Amino acid sequence: MTDPALDLRRFLPTSAKEMKLRGWEEADVILFSGDAYVDHPSFGAAVIGRVLEHEGYRVAIVPQPNWRDDLRDFKKLGRPRLFFGVSPGAMDSMVNHYTANRRRRSDDAYTAGGRHGARPDYPSIVYTEILRRLWPDVPIVLGGIEGSLRRLSHYDYWQDRLRPSILLDAKADLLVYGMGEQTIREIAHALDSGHSIDELTDTPQTARIVSASEIPAPDADNIILQSWDECKADKRLQSANFKHIEQQSNRMHGATIWQRYGDVAVRVNPMLPPMTTEEIDASFDLPYTRLPHPRYKGKTIPAYEMIRHSINMHRGCFGGCAFCTISAHQGKFIASRSKESIMREAEAVTRMPDFKGYISDLGGPSANMYGMHGRDLSICSRCMRPSCLHPSPCPNLDTDHSRLLDIYQSVDRLPGVKKSFIGSGVRYDLSMHPTGRKETDATNRRYNEELIERHVSGRLKVAPEHTEQRVLEVMRKPSFDQFHAFKQIFDSVNRRCGLRQQLIPYFISSHPGCTEADMAQLAVKTKELDFHLEQVQDFTPTPMTVSTEIYYSGVHPYTGKPVSCARTRDEKLAQRRYFFWYDHTYRREIIDSLRRIHRPDLIEQLYPRKK
Repeated sequence: MTDPALDLRRFLPTSAKEMKLRGWEEADVILFSGDAYVDHPSFGAAVIGRVLEHEGYRVAIVPQPNWRDDLRDFKKLGRPRLFFGVSPGAMDSMVNHYTANRRRRSDDAYTAGGRHGARPDYPSIVYTEILRRLWPDVPIVLGGIEGSLRRLSHYDYWQDRLRPSILLDAKADLLVYGMGEQTIREIAHALDSGHSIDELTDTPQTARIVSASEIPAPDADNIILQSWDECKADKRLQSANFKHIEQQSNRMHGATIWQRYGDVAVRVNPMLPPMTTEEIDASFDLPYTRLPHPRYKGKTIPAYEMIRHSINMHRGCFGGCAFCTISAHQGKFIASRSKESIMREAEAVTRMPDFKGYISDLGGPSANMYGMHGRDLSICSRCMRPSCLHPSPCPNLDTDHSRLLDIYQSVDRLPGVKKSFIGSGVRYDLSMHPTGRKETDATNRRYNEELIERHVSGRLKVAPEHTEQRVLEVMRKPSFDQFHAFKQIFDSVNRRCGLRQQLIPYFISSHPGCTEADMAQLAVKTKELDFHLEQVQDFTPTPMTVSTEIYYSGVHPYTGKPVSCARTRDEKLAQRRYFFWYDHTYRREIIDSLRRIHRPDLIEQLYPRKK
């Protein structure tokens, strides 16, 4: 009897042999992916493939094609009837490949065996160039996080230069940004109806190159950015552009954005409104096997191992953290699945042969935003705020956590489930915010207590990111006082319940606005809390974030005021070592640094003399 997990017909075909198993002579759409093929709703290429399959199209996928040989992977499935789709991967290729110090990583979580080297830098550019050369008359549609973050001029940290829209380098006809299910459906139907790719000028959530003569006069529906040439000449103009880009990414009904590049322009059509519950359910309820393709039998795909028993309950994040790319890709409005859809997936997880009774995560981009939205959506439809939480939670935001509690309790009652954990980051400033509504505040207190008592797998990870208020302001993060308050709740619940759980805070060094003195204060304050930090990182500038624009231009996009930044390797290392003040290796360097910046008072606090 054939193992159902190895039945090739349950997966999208990845070879000519698998296409023949289905009786196909050709595919309608062929997807090229920078990731290994995992048929799971957390992997973008699988989602797009299943959406198109549901629409009746024959979809094949070529995962991690070899771009360095005779290009047989790009030829083996032949010509698609409608178009090639390119998905460079669930993670930006340059973040995937390089550390914050621009050192090459030795592994790749989205590749079988975790091996590196299975994809090029900038797969969007490499794959589309090869496809255009081999199949010059076949439409190419580019999607994924890499295109989303590079749809307009952007600073590239790894090359340390301003780059134009990726459409000037990638040989794609159309770029789909954001979550692409609805847009890719519209494109496929249009091409199937006989329209050419050049006719799809008004398709929402797409970008394309047009003649510069098409740029209209600016008005409420059309924002004309500073041109590429102007941005190259003046970093402040690139910074000013970003403010418009971020605002439009976070609007419910945005404007069309235009940017000129000599004789051509890039036109970016507005994002679609947030998906309805029915629309997002339709995507998650598709017949995913939730498994890696059988071609990887015997090999581990690290990114899959992290999420195999997890459930994503919503999309979007209204936190608007300055260093985060979620709003550029998913927007700030929350699109939540129905309870019924979540429960169906939870039941599917319990039937997996390797399931031992533990759901690893009931979460999302931020764990505790499920089911939340503005009380008056007409206010949301006019809103231009990039964050619903900073500088303080929006008074129109419904922060009731009762829907979350209901999901947690319902999943835990399922036969076979011993416990469900929350592995995604929790916004404690959201669950602790006093709303003035007695019932909501009581529910949210209960949420914090139940989270800590029943849904922590020994260690609860939260992200205060820093301790100093002026750095937190640039980050768009809440006061560190709120972390103190949450820790008191955490410690209290642990004492009451006889638990020995750990609270694990995340921190960032070298973020714009942060100085050595700020890092020294962070070291002192975390020492006072008896933390030996381990979940830390050096700020990495990624395209399409406020923090990156500050790092590149030296000014804040919203105020135009200068912001200091650690730029050199030595400046970054000088900040990072304060995380490890307790390591004797760094003690002499830290003491010397504190004397250099005229803060001997902090030496005594970090390294008090024995009496």
